[in-house]
Amino acid sequence: MKLLISLSIWLFLWAPPAFTKPPNIVLILVDDMGYGDPGCYNAGSKIPTPNIDGLAKDGMRFTDAHASGPLCHVSRYGLMTGRYPWRTEFNWRRQPIIAENQDTIASFLKSRGYRTSMVGKWHLGFTEKLLEDYTGELRGGPVDCGFETFFGIRASTDIPPYFYIRDNRAIMPPSATIAANDTPGWTRIQGAFWRQGKISPDLKLEEVLPRFTREAISVINKHTEKKDKKPLFLYLAYPAPHTPWLPSQEFTGKSEAGLYGDFMMMVDAMIGNVLKALDANSMRDDTLVIFSSDNGPVWYTQDIEKFGHDSSGGLRGMKADAWEAGHRMPFIARWPGNVEAGSSTGHTICFTDLFATLAAICGKDLPHAAGPDSLDFSPVLLGKQTEGKRVRPPIVMAAGGGTMLIRDGDWKLINALGSGGFSKPRRRKPQPGEPEGQLYNLVKDLSEENNLYLEKPEIAARLNAKLNAIRKSQRTRP
Repeated sequence: MKLLISLSIWLFLWAPPAFTKPPNIVLILVDDMGYGDPGCYNAGSKIPTPNIDGLAKDGMRFTDAHASGPLCHVSRYGLMTGRYPWRTEFNWRRQPIIAENQDTIASFLKSRGYRTSMVGKWHLGFTEKLLEDYTGELRGGPVDCGFETFFGIRASTDIPPYFYIRDNRAIMPPSATIAANDTPGWTRIQGAFWRQGKISPDLKLEEVLPRFTREAISVINKHTEKKDKKPLFLYLAYPAPHTPWLPSQEFTGKSEAGLYGDFMMMVDAMIGNVLKALDANSMRDDTLVIFSSDNGPVWYTQDIEKFGHDSSGGLRGMKADAWEAGHRMPFIARWPGNVEAGSSTGHTICFTDLFATLAAICGKDLPHAAGPDSLDFSPVLLGKQTEGKRVRPPIVMAAGGGTMLIRDGDWKLINALGSGGFSKPRRRKPQPGEPEGQLYNLVKDLSEENNLYLEKPEIAARLNAKLNAIRKSQRTRP
């Protein structure tokens, strides 16, 4: 009850803005990029990212933004639905994860007059269990979740079967076979790695990024040809720099971070091409561009030592981890005339919050059932919220093996020992005299080196109680 009361007070004080003309919205989500990859987040980065850095120069850079989970599919679920992903079951390989008639950002914006399009990696499931040869309809995907058009792939470009989808059908069924591949000198899940499986004859893995870029630019060009003056919502979900790392010849050998850095340079260039299309169509000034990554990088200690590049930007861990590098993401918003150019904020936000934020920017209220864990941060975005004035209510997240974390203000609690993800140890039992979990003051110890679980038992107990209360609840948005 106390939690709900405090949330109610927070929402009352945090009043949404109103706009007479909703902006176009272009949401660009890359895949497996680290907090320390863009130069605007890491002055020591070995990867040139001029287009991402340009977005930060022209917009607002968030330094405490978090994915809704440290893995691809869970992160995307929270982003689309405004609901914590640990509240649902995941079997994305065989069935849709977003329930029928469940509210999404796309369905909400579509109902409010937006033209909605998605290009890229979905990773939230289709009705594949009903298909044998992929010649039938793929239900439960983007066009059943609010997008009027979709061009993309079902999951990552290292997970077969590999084929392009237009709206709800395979453009060409995966009738051929591709052998597995990896790259000497990298771990099995790095480099030009992909798994053996079925592939369609019209899909070449090295051509996926340029193809998605062309499709996104086509969406932008066609939008300006329409006469109905509807705003556009474009969700561009690049499946990179996730493996396989396949930079084109233009970028090969151009970074100082090996194959990964070269591929990240290519991703940045693709983003630049999309931004140029907005400029060419006179859409720059009335478009809110949001850029982020779905989770942290696959980058090991030996990679840092070899290249002198820290993809995690000094944070602990990597992709899949409960530690900060698994889910603390670069997050940039550009909206000329509304978001202050060259600004930054330390306000804590979560991907689930995008739903309520975009609704507020459109001047619309969310239905009660929509975005149950989504909290509006538009006052921060628009410079109407004093820095450090108020802290977001707790964020709760799941990693692997039953490991969960709660972030509440300066404090973060992980309810187990270990990373909960790819970093070792993933999880271990406490020895006699050891704490049962991990407690960090992130303001004083962002690298999570000093576990205060035993020194601050009252804080650990308070956060554990909040974690359990939120897990039992159905929502955190009153």
